[in-house]
Amino acid sequence: MLSLTDAVGVASGRVHELCGPARRTLAVMLAARAAGPVLWAHPAWDRALPYPPGLAAFLDPGRLILAACPKAADLLWTMEEALRSGAVGAVVADLAAPPGLTPLRRLQLAAEAGGGRATGFLMTPDRGGAPGVESRWHAVPRPGGGWRLERLRARLMPEAAFDLPAPPAR
Repeated sequence: MLSLTDAVGVASGRVHELCGPARRTLAVMLAARAAGPVLWAHPAWDRALPYPPGLAAFLDPGRLILAACPKAADLLWTMEEALRSGAVGAVVADLAAPPGLTPLRRLQLAAEAGGGRATGFLMTPDRGGAPGVESRWHAVPRPGGGWRLERLRARLMPEAAFDLPAPPAR
């Protein structure tokens, strides 16, 4: 089995889509690799929030900034502004559906305007489908521990599948 670092070639300073039942876990694992704070934009009405102490196996909870967005459109706006500022290492947005091409293009341009310091992760349900993302990853938990990770789309890499082990206990 490969480690996450070996398996995933996620370009920094770009926007990637994470989908599937383990998308939140994958988002935490990838965001943990970024330097600096991690901004997590979530719908204010959704009760499925990241629990910082539960993330400790992957990410220092002190690095996590939660942003409750009152409207669905605010999720993309928050992500765009954070990417443009370059003040965080990663931005995660929990979306109910994949955004269209125009919002994705705005996010990519914002990441470039921020000097490529922040990487964006869009979490979408099912198998995703956001047009214009740098890469699309589908994650599911494996029986017995770990995850099955599939690269469904990437600009510079072919489709592939990986088995990732669970992290060692801290």
